[in-house]
Amino acid sequence: MQTTNSLYPLNVLVVRPTKKAQALILLLNEQGIACVSQPLFDYQPLADHKQSKKLLTTADIIIFVSVAAVEFSHANVVSTHWQYQHIIAVGKATKAALQALTCKNIQCPSQENSEGILALNILNEDLSNKNITIVRGNGGREHLAIELIKRGATIHYLESYQRVWRTFPKHINKQWYEEKINCIVVTSNALLEKLVELTQVTNLAIDNDITKHWREQCIWLVASKRIASHAQQLGLANVIQSDGANEQAISTTLQAFIENKR
Repeated sequence: MQTTNSLYPLNVLVVRPTKKAQALILLLNEQGIACVSQPLFDYQPLADHKQSKKLLTTADIIIFVSVAAVEFSHANVVSTHWQYQHIIAVGKATKAALQALTCKNIQCPSQENSEGILALNILNEDLSNKNITIVRGNGGREHLAIELIKRGATIHYLESYQRVWRTFPKHINKQWYEEKINCIVVTSNALLEKLVELTQVTNLAIDNDITKHWREQCIWLVASKRIASHAQQLGLANVIQSDGANEQAISTTLQAFIENKR
């Protein structure tokens, strides 16, 4: 779905999975910002019922790091069987997904990342003898677990889903270039690295108008300081940072960018 952007000629590539992409695209379209949706991966269930039930019913604290973590856990073990005493959501969208399942006592940091979770009061108490289940997809950052272990907690991962990367034609970068994509929203380092691979910006054997466009002209909107640092290390020239990965934060950042260009 594309619309004509009357404020500034941005044409934004949204690479989130379809469901999450739709919410962002709807918001940006309402503000006159053109978008192209192209998910780079799909979700598939991963954990089995026995493992999920054990980790969701015996933990002292459960931390959900994404909406997908909530949805796939619920599909495997109905949420009414989870322990409800202490549940942490990484951000507003994850909290809303938990509330939709009637979960209560949900804590959510204002800073929607591992650092925000670690700043919560409940995790700054003595965590000795506390079993904490971190529900996530396959792989990901270890920072949260490492810091909680330092505080005395016993950590268990419940990897409730996996990301399956889609296959693209060799010259997808040319297709996006011809579609006049000039801004890409990136909400994780995994997505950033995949996009860099697809756009071939670090391929020194190829140096043409297309690769220069992605490396020097395209705007890369990233969702954290950590991703911004990685993007700059990869040689991307135009990196701007939003205050989180939620739709409102991304929209606000793009609006501010547009205003500065008027």
